[in-house]
Formats: sequence, structure tokens, C-alpha cells
Amino acid sequence: MTTNQQADPLIGRLVDGRYRVRARIARGGMATVYVATDLRLERRIALKVMHGHLSDDSVFQSRFIQEARAAARLADPHVVNVFDQGQDGELAYLVMEYLPGITLRELMREQRRLTIPQTITIMDAILAGLAAAHKAGIVHRDVKPENVLLAEDGRIKIGDFGLARATTANTATGAQLLGTIAYLAPELVTRGTADARSDIYALGIMLYEMLVGEQPYKGEQPMQIAFQHATESVPRPSVRNPGVPEQLDELVLWATEKSPDERPDDAQEMLNRLREIERSLGVSPATITTATTPLRSQSDSGDLTKVMPSTMVIDNPTAAVSHQPIDNATLLRRRTSKRRARGAFLLSLVLLLAVLAGGVGWWFGSGPGSLVPVPAVAGLPYDEAASALTKDVSFRCAPKRTPSRSKPVYRSAQIPTRASVSTRAAK
Repeated sequence: MTTNQQADPLIGRLVDGRYRVRARIARGGMATVYVATDLRLERRIALKVMHGHLSDDSVFQSRFIQEARAAARLADPHVVNVFDQGQDGELAYLVMEYLPGITLRELMREQRRLTIPQTITIMDAILAGLAAAHKAGIVHRDVKPENVLLAEDGRIKIGDFGLARATTANTATGAQLLGTIAYLAPELVTRGTADARSDIYALGIMLYEMLVGEQPYKGEQPMQIAFQHATESVPRPSVRNPGVPEQLDELVLWATEKSPDERPDDAQEMLNRLREIERSLGVSPATITTATTPLRSQSDSGDLTKVMPSTMVIDNPTAAVSHQPIDNATLLRRRTSKRRARGAFLLSLVLLLAVLAGGVGWWFGSGPGSLVPVPAVAGLPYDEAASALTKDVSFRCAPKRTPSRSKPVYRSAQIPTRASVSTRAAK
């Protein structure tokens, strides 16, 4: 357990007489998420606790409770389940489904650019979850890779409905713009309003980022990025990644139209289009396993020093899931082996090119392929021409000596020229 984990006063605490806190998973601007044990049902859960300095703020408290109610209304396999919400003294908390795995942000940070099958698999699941939310009249308002969870067993879920609102209450309060600036829809920048189409815009930016490996807009200040969202058009992903099919290019452009009226009306419409693209490309999302881990109450008594694995790879989303899934450790070993083999190949290639460059340099510099100047002997008698050529060869083949100021190594008189030969011939 790390020093930060040990210093956290909630580690080991029993919340509301029911939830034993085991370890911290993540910390955000509004709350901290812990892995805990529900002693009543003997299962592991994720406990989201609001930061202490926000507990007295009625606005944040209502938003926190709103997240629980919004997510609890959604019964979809691609939405993180919320089991409970409560208050224990100064602690306001949510009890959520615990998904051991990583976030989409972590996957993109490691791989940078995702493959086409990976992108389609993840986007299909995200759209399915958001389609359920939009059907229930809920706008997420904070769609980003950090809120997409990739579980070890293959499930893909969207969570963190902390900024979610009903579609009838879609106006941002005051001048504060909620959501992450990199995925902010233009209408949130210009008018401060959001609806289901604002989530679609964020999905389009996410899709671009998965295909290209970076966001379309960059800037030193958040408002610079917001200004680009409001004034510029997102480029085609294939400009940066030629391997992107034209159909996915068009899907990104459709989802990121400046005018909300030009985008898909909701996630279901975008999902329908994505599945048409899947059929045209012959790529299907990976089969998602739903097998649950047996309850082991004894294992929960120990310290959980590692609650999030470092990698997740969707190797072949078009293939059926094996009855014996490969664990993350095996995948990591395979990836490490591939990287080592690639590194050895690149090193061998560099050494080979260096040897070839040295050989070519020797051949044309001092080897048989080098250029040797020859004295002009045209028009001279044979004996004089042969003598001039012999002296030139002797001069070039003589051992080099360190030149000195008083005694030059070679004097110009030793090298016959055409003028001197002509003068002697005339005499």
C-alpha cells in the first residue's frame, strides 16, 4: 500500500455501518472513488465519496444525488450500475458497481492510436449505453475517455453521470461551462445549452481521438480550445491516419457538425449508422462476456494494493470469445515480447545500414571506386608521358610524412607539367 493510501483517513473505515473501505481507486474534482466491501451482501463495490469541502454546498449535494437517481434509472449493460446513495455524518456517498479494469484514457495513453476493430468495439458499447440514457431523457454532459470503463472480463461501460441532467433542464447555470473543454460542443460555448446532440459532439471528438491518437484542437489556454470548437471544423481523421476508412471519416464529420441540427438526433441514430458501417467493413464488435467472479468474502479482508491493472487489449474483436479468456498478465507478457522483438529488429537494421554506409564510403573514398586525377599527357612523346605518369603514381603512393615549415614534403618542381615538357621538347 502506498503512502498516499496509508494517509487517507477513509482507508479501513466502516461507512454507514455497512461498507468497509479497502483502497482508493481514483480522485476527481468532485469526489474520490474507493473499492470497498458491502458486508451485508458480501460483495465488492465502488464507493464514491464527495469531497469534504463540497459537502456543505447544496448545489453540489443535489448534483451528487442527481447522479445516483439518473444512473439508477438506466438498466443497460453498458452503464455503470448505481446500487445505493446515502449520508454518513459529513460523508455523502454513492455505492456503484465495481469494475476491475482500466479507463479508455489509460488504454489510449498506452497505445496512443487504437485499431479500427478496437475503435468500433468501444464506440458501439458507448453508443449503446448513451442511447439508453437519451431514451430515458438523460443527457450525460461529460462524455470523455476518463468516463468509459473497460473491465477485465471484456465489458465496456460508461459512468460518472455527475453532470447529467434531464433534457428539459438543459441550460448551463451562470457563466460556468460544465464538462471537459476538449469535448465541449460549440453550443455550450456560444449559448450555454446542451441536449443529446451535445453528447454526440463529444462522441465525435472521442472517435477522432481514438482513430488519430490525439485531439483535433490544441491550445495553451482552455478558452483557446473552446474558441476552436466554436469556429473551426474538425478535420477528417484520415488526414492524420490514412488507414481510417471513409465511412468512419464521414461519421466523425457528421457527429461534429457545428450546428446541432446537422448532427444525429441522439445516440441511437448514431449507433444505427455505426452498425451499418460495421456490416460494410465486415468488422463486428467483440463478444462481451458477462461471467461474474465468485464471491470470496475472505479475500476482501486483505489489503488491495493494486485495484486497477495497467493494460487492456482487444486483440481480435471479430473472433468469438474463448472459453478460457487470457488474463492481463499473459497479454502484457506477449506485448513485452513483441516489443523486444521489434526493438531487436530495428537495432539490427540500424547496424546493417551503418555497415553499408561505411562500406560505400570506403569504396568511393579510398577504395577501387575512388577518383584519381591523372596528369595531362596528350600530345607528349611516349617516354615523357610514361615518365610523367610514373612520377605521379610514385608521388601518390609515397608514405605521408608530417609537414614542417622548413622542409615541405613535396615540391612543385617534382611534378612535371605540360608547359615544362613542351619547353624541353622545343630545345
